[in-house]
Formats: sequence, structure tokens, C-alpha cells
Amino acid sequence: MVHGATRAAAGSSRNGVTEPSVWSILRGGLPGFLREGFLPLAAFYVGLRLSGLGAAMSAAAVASIAIYLYERASGRDGLLVRLALAFVAVQTLLAFVSHSATLYLATPVLANAVWGLAFVASVAVGRPLAGALACAWYPFPRAFRESSEFKRVYGIESLVWGAFLLGRSALRLAVLTHGTIGGYVVIAFLTGPPATLGLLVWSVWFAVRRFSADDVDPLVAVGSEKTA
Repeated sequence: MVHGATRAAAGSSRNGVTEPSVWSILRGGLPGFLREGFLPLAAFYVGLRLSGLGAAMSAAAVASIAIYLYERASGRDGLLVRLALAFVAVQTLLAFVSHSATLYLATPVLANAVWGLAFVASVAVGRPLAGALACAWYPFPRAFRESSEFKRVYGIESLVWGAFLLGRSALRLAVLTHGTIGGYVVIAFLTGPPATLGLLVWSVWFAVRRFSADDVDPLVAVGSEKTA
């Protein structure tokens, strides 16, 4: 029996912070992911089917703004939502100027490739991006984020995420270049929320499993940092 896994399964807490478990982390982070992943793309598709590209872009922008306002009203910083909102604004502006649905849809394809390269590069510089994003789901203390175990676990995850994003970008670009807009939206959805959700679940499970197997307790660092 692994001691770390036993502690996590018990759902105990220390200094007001719940010990990490797969379910507790997913329960805290998944609602926001589902809102950000499903709603803007669904709004775009509905607008496209009902009234064309202009309505689709407007609907996606409105959905993104609504999500951001909801996050702020709920007392959350909404950093990722703000980044997504800024991206939607640039994407929509480019599409309105060019009057091109292809350009509008190609922008996130290129963004995926950039993110993929960023994940890979972050490992090379010793600052795994997956670890930085994980801190939005669980309050890892600064001391623990600097540990070799943290960097090793999230370094592996960053490489996996980098490969996934680069592969998804290549697939979407191929469909966008040789297929239809409707076909692209279907592929974007299938390789978007469902695939990303599966990878998120794996990421949380992998991190909790590795920290438990190595008997690493992030709450020890949380407690020491709170009382410092």
C-alpha cells in the first residue's frame, strides 16, 4: 500500500488545503475547462449554421466574454480565460478584416503549434509549462514547484502535451486545407474538448500517482510555507 495514495484517498486536509487526489483536483478544475472548451466552439457552430460566418464569430466572442465575466463574478482570477478572450478578439479582428472563414479557423491551428513548441521548449529551460498550468488547479507552494520531482513529473507531461498539440495542429491544418468548414468544425471538436479532457484526466492521474509512488506530500511544503 502506497502511503501517499492512502492519504489522498482519505481526502484529508492540512492548513485549510485539501490533500491532492485525482477526484478532488478534477472536481475543482473540470467545470471551468468544460465551459471554456465547449461553449465558444458550440456558439461558433450554431451561429455558422444559422446565419453565416459573421454571426458565428460574434457568438463565439459573446460566449468567451460571458465565461470571463462568470469567472470574475465567482471570485476567480480567470487568467486562462483572459488569454483566451484576447486570442478570440485578435482572431475575430483578422477574420473581419480579411472576410475569410479559412483565416479565422487557421488562427487557432497556428496557435496550437505555438503552444506545442512552448511546452517542449519549457522542458529544455527547466520550467515545464504543464507545471505552471497545474498550479491553476492546485495550490502547489513555491518551494515544491522548484523541486526536482515537480520538474520531472511535469516535464514528462509537458512533452506529452507538446506532442499532442503539434499533432492536433497538423491534423487540423490538413482538414482545413483539403476539406470543408463543416468538416473542420467536427474535427476541431473531436480533437478539442473530448481529446483534451482525456489528456487532462491522464495528467492529473499521472501527477498524483507519481507523487504518491515517491511518497511526496505537497501539503508538507504548503504547511511550512504558510507558517514561515
